[in-house]
Amino acid sequence: MVIPQLRTVTRTQGNNEALKTGAVTPHGFAFEFEEVPVLVQAFRRMVRGNEFDISEMALTTYLVAKAHGARFTAVPAFLVRGFHHGAIFYDPSSGVREPKDLEGRRVGVSRGYTVTTGVWARAVLAEEYGVDLDKVTWVLSGDEHVAEFRPPANVVPLEAGRSLEESVIDGDLAAVIGPRPESSALVPLIPDAEQAGMAALRERGLYPINHLVVIRDELLAERPELGADVFDAFARAKGLYVDRLRAGAGDSPTDRMYRRVMDATGTDPLPYGIEPNRAVLERLMRHAVDQRILQRPLPLEELFAETTRTLTA
Repeated sequence: MVIPQLRTVTRTQGNNEALKTGAVTPHGFAFEFEEVPVLVQAFRRMVRGNEFDISEMALTTYLVAKAHGARFTAVPAFLVRGFHHGAIFYDPSSGVREPKDLEGRRVGVSRGYTVTTGVWARAVLAEEYGVDLDKVTWVLSGDEHVAEFRPPANVVPLEAGRSLEESVIDGDLAAVIGPRPESSALVPLIPDAEQAGMAALRERGLYPINHLVVIRDELLAERPELGADVFDAFARAKGLYVDRLRAGAGDSPTDRMYRRVMDATGTDPLPYGIEPNRAVLERLMRHAVDQRILQRPLPLEELFAETTRTLTA
């Protein structure tokens, strides 16, 4: 019997490394991995061209794509999680002293308005610091993966030829949400961001999801069991990684973050499945509606392949 080779994109990281090395192999098919150096470009290629059979994808990108009729469906293997208190940077020499000071000002967002880190960071500003997000003008350095998406009126593009970082330093922007800037003049707006993230986990159960896995609908129609088979492979690879974390292996910032989560919760820091993640998934959809990214929450179970809806790992 010929085993299907499924064109797959996922970044090599602890919880899926065993799939890349072959230590874990899937049942009934084989991964044909394609390396895309800038992973977000793979998200765009999947959203706009359905280019891959299986693809890692940012969670909010997936929600927006599904709301606009995307022809792929997720499995609840949540590959990347993290905290976003430290994703908001500002210049302390400016007039900004606290998050509420962002109201009435312009704040940069790396790439698009629907970028998942931006959604979670704005949620932190609104939930924990009382920032009225509608009173901020959000300035984008790029466009959206989902071309059909239309942002709200308080979202505008960055002036051509400028960068977000220099715009903050020049005072045109009050802050920027995104990766750590190169300039040492810009620092996190929320002090002790790592501790703030862990406090949000302990006190409010906030443990944001960033990425999941999607499969082309055509393949799921041909082989309904494929969703469960893909979930199983990613789950077995994740299990090996969590075992290593428990043994103290790995010293990357991500490894250390997952170990802190494990210490705080006493459980697997990368739970897969709808049910263990229902609250955080529903929470993100509420924020997406509040930020006018989605018109309404999407039916949660319908976002995931039918054969995966009761699976956990």
